[in-house]
Amino acid sequence: MAHLLGGENLTVSFATRTVLDGVTLGLEEGDRIGMVGRNGDGKSTLMRLLALRSTPDSGRVTKRGDVNVGYLDQSDVLDGDLTVGVAIVGDQADYEWARNPQIREVMGGLVSDVDWHANVHALSGGQKRRVALAKLLIEDHDVIMLDEPTNHLDVEGVAWLARHLKSRWRANQGAFLVVTHDRWFLDEICTKTWEVHDGIVDPFEGGYAAYVLARAERDRMASVVEGKRQQLVKKELAWLRRGAPARTAKPKFRIEAANALIADVPAPRDSMALNKMATARQGKDVLDLEHVSLNFQGDDDGRKLFDDITLRLAPGERLGLVGVNGAGKTTLLKLLNGEIAPDAGKLKRGKTVVTAVLTQEVKELDDVADLRVIEVIEREKRSFNVGGKEFTAGQLVEQLGFTNQKQWTPVRDLSGGERRRLQLLRLLVGEPNVLMLDEPTNDLDTDTLAAVEDVLDGWPGTLVVVSHDRYLLERVTDHQMALLGDGKLRGLPGGVDQYLELREAALAGSTVTGGGNPVTSAGAASAATGTGPSEAEKREARKALNRIERQIKKLDQEEKKLHDLMLKATEAGDFDKLATQNKQLKDLTDEKDTLEMEWLEASELLGD
Repeated sequence: MAHLLGGENLTVSFATRTVLDGVTLGLEEGDRIGMVGRNGDGKSTLMRLLALRSTPDSGRVTKRGDVNVGYLDQSDVLDGDLTVGVAIVGDQADYEWARNPQIREVMGGLVSDVDWHANVHALSGGQKRRVALAKLLIEDHDVIMLDEPTNHLDVEGVAWLARHLKSRWRANQGAFLVVTHDRWFLDEICTKTWEVHDGIVDPFEGGYAAYVLARAERDRMASVVEGKRQQLVKKELAWLRRGAPARTAKPKFRIEAANALIADVPAPRDSMALNKMATARQGKDVLDLEHVSLNFQGDDDGRKLFDDITLRLAPGERLGLVGVNGAGKTTLLKLLNGEIAPDAGKLKRGKTVVTAVLTQEVKELDDVADLRVIEVIEREKRSFNVGGKEFTAGQLVEQLGFTNQKQWTPVRDLSGGERRRLQLLRLLVGEPNVLMLDEPTNDLDTDTLAAVEDVLDGWPGTLVVVSHDRYLLERVTDHQMALLGDGKLRGLPGGVDQYLELREAALAGSTVTGGGNPVTSAGAASAATGTGPSEAEKREARKALNRIERQIKKLDQEEKKLHDLMLKATEAGDFDKLATQNKQLKDLTDEKDTLEMEWLEASELLGD
């Protein structure tokens, strides 16, 4: 593969902290790379260097002369005085850009609902993000670098962006580098992963799932080494204790060696362990919305945001909410929390219910901005019960990843991810039994996300999560519901995939089967014209069903064998083989998906 660009011995320091320390890496044609790491470890810094948007303290970035690099920053870089149309396509006439199918696809996927003539400064944060992304994607780039592109995108937008990036180039052409906390997105589009930590970059083959497996194996091997070191420490300390003072004073090298072993303890990663936080006792009645209707705010014409919806939350229920932007997900949380009253219907609240809401803006910390982290928690209580054990405020915040030094940091100086973590902890120490989270993954890195999920896994109360992060939804909630913008609340027995199918069908104006699959079969076409399928068509459909079922059964067997081989490769630490097998598994899954859609079409034709 041809080399596109790269960095040699890149070093960057801020004050006394070295973020990147002699990093050397590069991008080749066909690379699909996701970059992960903790907040503040240098992911965005590295991307800016490679995009030639900043310069390192030492080292250099080189690129092939004809390589065109497109870069999407996290910050808002559009001219607010421009209209949306001019910001995206410049002074091109509509007929000029509309002739290009790639531009039409990007426009339809990202900005179809944005006013073409509105000024950029009048747009919402999510709309501005989509306009900036559209401007980048309609241009012809050899390398695309995206820094948190999924921020402000809903589930549908994230799925569209994944499809676009996967089909933008041929397999051995172009390259992209993506920084994102959306783990489903990473798994869907990336074939390599770079982990940025402690001033270095570790490369891994495969997407997020393969990276997690490889990192777990690396940590296991490190723990084996650490176990051996600990045994040696014990032996040395025992030797020192047994020896007479006169004897131990002579061989100083033994004492120095033991001290070196004791001192050589690797610094732990930022961790979060807060399982089984105490909650208020929960009765059998929690929160019920009964036949609730609500007009759009300030709308006197009777346009309804919610139209006669009913939602009943049971004790310990774990519900995920998805929906289009503006469909009312945040408003639904406010209704459940009693912050706003419905125009019709009622909210029933159990007598023992104690609610807590994690909002998107983190405004709850504004009133404690001048306090230190430890002081914020001590204002709530000085001792806490976690898993039947008593913890001081200091011990509690340390479990949530705030080191002794960080505990004394003023809240105003915390990073976005740290503020999000503190906001969650402050809610939990209030011992709620109903926890509502509105886009909780904002500003969190993948490590912290995994830790937050561990907390939520062990949390015993009722949980409602609004998120576009389908990985989080599928991990911490038991079922999902959707707001599709039609005023109704719909159950999703098929999960997020069913929601995407419903949205695709709605946008295409097609009917939907009971399972949420768009009807695209010949049988549906016949039904639309008022004629049923012929006997010949039915015979062909039956043959197709038998053939497809045999193929799917064969693929199921191959999938089982492949899982066994991957387990063996993981145990043997053979990550090259694991990456190859992971690619084979993805190809096999894609083939099964195609066959299952063919089966559905044939089944629809037969009326099964």
